Amino acid sequence: MILVSACLAGLKCRYDGKSNENSKVIELVKKGLAIPICPEQLGGLPTPRIPSEIINDKVFNKKGENVTNQFKKGAKETLRIAELFGCHKAILKQRSPSCGFGKIYDGSHTGRIVAGIGITAKLLSQKGLVIITENDL
Repeated sequence: MILVSACLAGLKCRYDGKSNENSKVIELVKKGLAIPICPEQLGGLPTPRIPSEIINDKVFNKKGENVTNQFKKGAKETLRIAELFGCHKAILKQRSPSCGFGKIYDGSHTGRIVAGIGITAKLLSQKGLVIITENDL
């Protein structure tokens, strides 16, 4: 079983209430091979929500509010789902403060991208899941 970012599966759970539909991910879900998750929703954040970015291992929304705890809670809940379903792989949304793997926004909310890893992607990777992004499909 594969864990996938819910926004890639066409669910409207992005910060702006939209999705990032990916036909390959949607097909995996339709075939029953993938489970969609949104760590930010699992952490208790609403949709839509104020966009957030990582600064020095903490997550702040555009208003400057520290939302690290919600992101960590969502990461833990995502890991719990991965363990329940025996997931060994995850396809996650690139650049996301939760799911980004290899590239994330720099924390300035200006669209600048830097090398980095999202809160959920980091936890899943530490627990041995193979992480790829939609760009790797």
